[in-house]
Amino acid sequence: MGNGDTRVRGLAARAGGWSARHRWAAVGIWVLFVVLAMGLGSAAGRVDVEDSEQLKGETGTAARIIEEAGIEEPASETVLVQAKDDGLTSADAEFRSAVAAVMTAVERTGEVTDVTSPYDSGTVSKDGRSALVQFDVRGDPQTAGERIEPVLDAVADVQKEHGSLRIEEIGGASMMKTFDDAFGDDFKKAEYSAVPVALGILLIAFGALVAALLPVALAITAIMATMGLMGLVSHLQPMSDTANSVMLLVGLAVGVDYCLFYLRREREEREAGRDARTALRIAAATSGRAIVVSGVTVCVAMAGMLFTGIAEFEAMGLASLMVVAVAMVGSVTVLPALLSLLGERVEKGKVPFLRRRASGGNDSRFWSAVLKRVLARPVLSVAVATGALLAVAAPALGMKTENLTLDQEFGDSLPIVQTYNRVNEAFPGGSEPAEVVVKADDINAPEVKAALADFREQAVGSGASRGPVEIKLHDQQNVAFVYVPLVGGSDQDAAGASLEKLRDEVRPATLGEVDGVEAPITGQVAGNKDFNDQLVGSVVPVFAFVVVFAFLLMLLSFRSLTVAVTSIVLNLLSVGAAYGILVAVFQHGWGASLVGAEGVGAIITWLPLFLFVILFGLSMDYHVFVVSRIREARARGLRTRDAIRHGVVTTAGVVTSAAVIMVAVFAIFGTLSMQSMKQMGVGLAAAVLIDATVIRGVLLPAVMALLGERNWYFPKWLHRLPDLTHDEAPAAVTPKARDDEGEKVPV
Repeated sequence: MGNGDTRVRGLAARAGGWSARHRWAAVGIWVLFVVLAMGLGSAAGRVDVEDSEQLKGETGTAARIIEEAGIEEPASETVLVQAKDDGLTSADAEFRSAVAAVMTAVERTGEVTDVTSPYDSGTVSKDGRSALVQFDVRGDPQTAGERIEPVLDAVADVQKEHGSLRIEEIGGASMMKTFDDAFGDDFKKAEYSAVPVALGILLIAFGALVAALLPVALAITAIMATMGLMGLVSHLQPMSDTANSVMLLVGLAVGVDYCLFYLRREREEREAGRDARTALRIAAATSGRAIVVSGVTVCVAMAGMLFTGIAEFEAMGLASLMVVAVAMVGSVTVLPALLSLLGERVEKGKVPFLRRRASGGNDSRFWSAVLKRVLARPVLSVAVATGALLAVAAPALGMKTENLTLDQEFGDSLPIVQTYNRVNEAFPGGSEPAEVVVKADDINAPEVKAALADFREQAVGSGASRGPVEIKLHDQQNVAFVYVPLVGGSDQDAAGASLEKLRDEVRPATLGEVDGVEAPITGQVAGNKDFNDQLVGSVVPVFAFVVVFAFLLMLLSFRSLTVAVTSIVLNLLSVGAAYGILVAVFQHGWGASLVGAEGVGAIITWLPLFLFVILFGLSMDYHVFVVSRIREARARGLRTRDAIRHGVVTTAGVVTSAAVIMVAVFAIFGTLSMQSMKQMGVGLAAAVLIDATVIRGVLLPAVMALLGERNWYFPKWLHRLPDLTHDEAPAAVTPKARDDEGEKVPV
């Protein structure tokens, strides 16, 4: 292998070549782009998703009515006053004294309004042991958690004076503050610790500080630029904090991966004896091409979220798509410029005992040993690996999805969760009532008032609620809010049945009889149901879009029908196995304690679709990288099995390093206290681990070995399709190379 000038073509090769020749210009343009994106984004500000945009259906309609009316619902709080034993009831003087003390204490803070006695509102339990003092927090409900502490302190002082009673506060503001105090730093710690973890693993992988810093620097600058772009784009597609967190997660993963692929290939070519210029050009044409193919595939997968019709998912999809695109562009432009500038200095900061081996250091003894056995018995390898993955995926057939209740999400570790359970037990549905938003031409018209009264009566009479049903009128806006505690409380299935009764029976027979009246039913239970219905309805189009477009991209990128089909099948196996692990651990509780979790009987609703999109995109990173290397070796004249061995073994180091980084970053999220975050972290980490080991190390080479030359099958009727394979830079072909059947290899 000499240092001859190898002619390369294609987008990645041209971009890398230009950047290497115009090093300072490429770096300057990238820095300018990042600075401009951040500056313009900061100046424009970020527009976040409004409640009315979150969902379609009744929940969205209710939010729209409230928004158009200009009504800002305050953050509501409740104080539970409950006897600790059966001897005391709400009729007793001590109980009444405690209720009065609570009302006086919270009013004195000056932070609340509309304090209501349980004796006036009828919020006394049937057994007389529990009562609810209700009030609203003054000011912006979005920031109510920041002002609720004096009220919580006042309630705590009353509790100290009444030892025979439980006096506990719960509501939107108090929950906001409690969770911010308990878990607010969780996400920050996870996001901040992800970078040092990635840097540490890269340091081990490269053995040099400068080389380890490059991928992290690229990922961070890509994330910074995307944050700015999110501000600009949010004026067309509103964003959210959740979208920002997902963008950080995806941006770090792909940014590090892409740079890792490129940098390892450049170093490998230099170790093989090529000069710096040739090594960089080959890296641009091979790893650069793999990055472009992978990046476009990931972008397509992320775009699948845009088909859900759910604003939060659309924001996550668009934010993730943007950060992948920015990282991809940075990898094939500014990275070759930096490598050209640094030259041998990329090896600066070598760590003792972590120096890389000499030429051939990319080969993996472990994977060489595994491949020797896999390629010797490909049928057995396919059978065992496929059987194992199907067995792991089997629990997914019984997957149950639902939005987790407060106690499922956080367990009983927080006092407020115990309060939530006590309120639900004493007043089923009282902590999360259904809310009927009634809009009329004249809310005080006799027929409207009569319909409201009928609705209140029939809501209890039908068995959907045990009451009390509260009605709040907003005369100027001609809007009324009707609060209906649902029978079933925190039992999602039972509460859902009560909601259906309200929507399908009670409302049509009362409010539905009055012309010009809109009465969408919203609330926690209704929002969960509408979200589930919309999500379920979007599963097929999202899955179809992602799979079809990923198939087409693989078909065009490798001009092989076989490679395209096997890519999709292997990725689906990987995702299925991740689903199976999730169900086994979090739904059935098998081994849940090993990850610091507990079986909660269900998977949170949004996770399966989210995991599918993220994993299908990210797993293509490894697949494209490995298959590109196999095809490149095949084009150089190696026999099919030798090409497979060469492709898998030489990429084993970089795939392992990339996978370890991803697993470590995702596992950090698995350590968070919220069950939904644990599920996401464990699901992502397990899928990447399976993908980088069983899929890429066993199943892929075994399947390709069985298929032989059929791996490159491309029907004549498809030859008119665009050829996206020409970015490769094959070395000189060995004339005597033959395939497994002894035939000369066509190149």
